[in-house]
Amino acid sequence: MTFFQIYLLALAGILSMMTILWLISIKIRNVSIVDLFWGFGFVVAGAIYFLSTEGFEIRKILVMIMVAIWGLRLSIYLAWRNAGKGEDFRYSKFRKDYGEHRYWWFSFFQTFLLQGILMWLISAPLLGAQFYPDDSLGVLDFIGIAIWLIGFVFEAGGDLQLARFKANPSNRGKVLNTGLWKYTRHPNYFGDAAVWFGYALICLSAGSCIPVLGSVLMTALIIKVSGVALLEKTLNTTKPGYEEYVRKTSAFIPWFPKK
Repeated sequence: MTFFQIYLLALAGILSMMTILWLISIKIRNVSIVDLFWGFGFVVAGAIYFLSTEGFEIRKILVMIMVAIWGLRLSIYLAWRNAGKGEDFRYSKFRKDYGEHRYWWFSFFQTFLLQGILMWLISAPLLGAQFYPDDSLGVLDFIGIAIWLIGFVFEAGGDLQLARFKANPSNRGKVLNTGLWKYTRHPNYFGDAAVWFGYALICLSAGSCIPVLGSVLMTALIIKVSGVALLEKTLNTTKPGYEEYVRKTSAFIPWFPKK
């Protein structure tokens, strides 16, 4: 199959998964389940690319392992974090604003279809890294792996530290400013971006350039749309002491705090 045939096959797989999730969300009246499958969706896309491209070269195997570790970790963490909490307030507000009689079908286009298409576009580097057969790794591969590892430590470590912080009742209303959170206000988002930058470098090493735009799109979404910008806007108005934390701590790229 050609590059675009495999890419379109992944689109069909992702949209099929999203449609099934949408039907389940109607049954249980909880659109939040879509967030739990964000990481898993990339595992699905990566598996389609892995099985649809030729050979089993070291780069293909490596990328599939990296995607599986990152995606499954993220989905399992989100499922654990959201267990028993019901529908996220964002989706509940949409449900109230649009009305129950309209939101059941509107949510498909607004949430499930949109996230599915974004997932497909972002996944392009995973195909670019696996499409061209090559049984050797280059310098860019090793740099990409190193950046991926740094990103994974920041993302998973940041999530773990935040979960432990929130689990302590004495921290209610306080700002987490220790551990990885001492060096960046968003270690999990920085880690996510670094992970996808690692995929981009491996994709370039495989000789594929245009698919790298998927990693660029992921980083733009993290910083400007659904990640840093949205969370900062909320925390600045709801979290006491956050302004001081902002003054001292790097917004995204880890750096030593200001005195």
